[in-house]
Amino acid sequence: MTRVLSLWSRLGLRMRLTLLYGGLFFLAGSVLLWFTHLLTARALNQRFVVAVASKVTGAPDAVFGGRLPDSDMLAQRVRTNVEQGAADVLSDVLRSSVVVMVLVGAVAVVLGYLVADRALRPLDRVTETAQRLSESTLHERIALRGPQDEVKRLADTFDAMLDRLHRVFDAQRRFIANASHELRTPLAVNRTVLEVSLEEPAASEDLKALARALLGTNARYERLIEGLLMLAQSEQELTARKPVDVRQVVRMAMEQIDLQPRRRKVVVHEDLCPAVAHGDPLFLERCLVNLLENAIKYNVRDGEVWVRVREDEAGVSVTVENTGPLVPPYEVDDLFEPFRRLGGDRVRSARGAGLGLSIVRAIAVAHGGGVEALARPEGGLVVTVRLPR
Repeated sequence: MTRVLSLWSRLGLRMRLTLLYGGLFFLAGSVLLWFTHLLTARALNQRFVVAVASKVTGAPDAVFGGRLPDSDMLAQRVRTNVEQGAADVLSDVLRSSVVVMVLVGAVAVVLGYLVADRALRPLDRVTETAQRLSESTLHERIALRGPQDEVKRLADTFDAMLDRLHRVFDAQRRFIANASHELRTPLAVNRTVLEVSLEEPAASEDLKALARALLGTNARYERLIEGLLMLAQSEQELTARKPVDVRQVVRMAMEQIDLQPRRRKVVVHEDLCPAVAHGDPLFLERCLVNLLENAIKYNVRDGEVWVRVREDEAGVSVTVENTGPLVPPYEVDDLFEPFRRLGGDRVRSARGAGLGLSIVRAIAVAHGGGVEALARPEGGLVVTVRLPR
């Protein structure tokens, strides 16, 4: 029973409706055939067999050669022949009815499929439109024409939902643009004022120490805002895609990172195969910079980092593996959440804002790919970003 239900659930709606129509037709045909058989048998027995037998029994004895034949024997013989003939007629009618029902049932199944296809065609249009939609194509509408039935109301509701989504995404874009200007400008002014105060000859040592402390705080806020804006931008639909040499992007990202954090040298091993992905080069570069920064920042003394680029039929994969502290397997997925760090720390920000891997995942998803991470038994992580070709 479970296997039948599983097979039934794997069938499409069109095929399920067709089988349902066909099954109901054969069920109704079988019931009709059964009742017809019973009524025909009853009619033949009452109106033909009994009537003929009674006429033969009630008829006067015929005289043949001066002898009277046995009327009971004659009636029994006639009744037997009539009953046999009636049974043969019923059998022929039953066979013919079954053949006709099978043929008509096959036609009914074909007609049921055509009717189901016709009825589900508007739903196919709704599905195709939904599959084509993305943030950059939210202006499209189904605009289904026809009577105000259930499918038309579904299409109109879907169009109304698209209108609301379009307004929300437009508001989000405007917010990101405004926040980029309103938040960066004051911090840039504060940084300039503090840097100027440090160059002032008349400034006391206490004032310079305070300025340096404020510069560090200001820099952390700038990194936090930059990370938030990058996260918001990377979660949006890409408006432009072009072929990108992933090896070149990895090399450019390597040039932007410090391989000696806190004076602890980290050795990076490169294994870069030719690979081309379609996407935004700037976002991909940001993605790889974040991956490499995390691999180097959260490492051990004299640690190692392995960077591998591969291309296969499924697409392009970039794997960054590093030595580092032990990571519990149950905390790996939490590291991709914003402001989450190892150990569940959501407060400490001296080593970063906790947005690096969140940005990596958002960029990978925006490119139609994904990211996965595994904890190494000896410590560290293995993070793999998969991108479509």
